[in-house]
Amino acid sequence: MAAYSDGYWWSRDGLRLHYRDYGANSALPPVICLPGLTRNARDFEDLAAHLAPGRRVICPEYRGRGESAYAKDVMTYMPLSYMQDIEALLEELHVTRFAAIGTSLGGIVSMLLASTWPKRVEGVVLNDVGPEIAPEGLARIQGYVGEGRSFDSWAHAARAQEELNGEIYPAWQLADWIRFAKRTHKLNAKGRVVQDYDTRIAEPFEVPGSATGVDLWPALKAMVDIPVLIVRGENSDILSPAVGERMLDMLHDARLETVPGIGHAPTLDEGEAVRAIDGFLADIAAQPAAL
Repeated sequence: MAAYSDGYWWSRDGLRLHYRDYGANSALPPVICLPGLTRNARDFEDLAAHLAPGRRVICPEYRGRGESAYAKDVMTYMPLSYMQDIEALLEELHVTRFAAIGTSLGGIVSMLLASTWPKRVEGVVLNDVGPEIAPEGLARIQGYVGEGRSFDSWAHAARAQEELNGEIYPAWQLADWIRFAKRTHKLNAKGRVVQDYDTRIAEPFEVPGSATGVDLWPALKAMVDIPVLIVRGENSDILSPAVGERMLDMLHDARLETVPGIGHAPTLDEGEAVRAIDGFLADIAAQPAAL
């Protein structure tokens, strides 16, 4: 695994937040990797190690995840707050131009960033997410987020993840599930294996109307001239084929890569995903910067 350093920054409402910095000595804009709803910087450890020899890779952890502080106000567990936190990090690091890779929620945050600062964004990888979320996938996620389960061992946690996500990654073996559990869980002070996030992140879902969220099609339209790679799991219940095609039609420079045999979401360790990301980053690096 490539070496990284741990960094911290402060949110505008006073939370100490954490990121991993795979600091390649590169003149290219850094890659900002933004994880899914319940995930953290470890989600990108393989992809970051792969990319870091050629680019600086920064993997932030949202408030309430990993080593970042938990929110004082649970209603800040929302995409707009996450975007504002990432903006504060970019200011702290003096990053004026970047590429974004966002998985699920991270893709939503990437869309918000890119539509707000289109001239600062070199390109965006949207991993199994778009401006419209399929209701069946959203219902599945709402069914497990915030449960707060704990386990006696990593093997027990891995088996629980297999029961929950086995249809998403049907080819995985026990070693894969243990690796997945170690990315998404931690040991607490009592030696129990617990989820590595604040279970209160589920509370905003309970607010009437929050499940449908905001209309993100205008955000995507604002990205019309930004290069975009859409990665989709073949069996995704979040990003439908129809929404993927509509995104391709709307954007001037977009491509779609389907990762076969899996659902929501690709881990971005898959060969198809890695090759697509490598090609995409090489292509956008060869383009002149926007004025």
